[in-house]
Amino acid sequence: MPLAHPVVLRNLIERYEIPRAPHAGNGTGEARRRTEDVAYTLCASTGTRGIDAALVAARRRLPGARTEDDSLLTA
Repeated sequence: MPLAHPVVLRNLIERYEIPRAPHAGNGTGEARRRTEDVAYTLCASTGTRGIDAALVAARRRLPGARTEDDSLLTA
């Protein structure tokens, strides 16, 4: 499976997290749809099925990530 470039992943993470920030408000239907689209793209880009796993996988591919720490992946 091809992996997304770290720059693309960072952009997707930011696009997902910014509208969900506490100061962003409830958002419109359009904003929620865009967030869902970004979540889907993150899952597809990381080969995961859920947004939480996608965010963890995407962050692990960013420069400076501590790839030996998998504590977020095991429960």
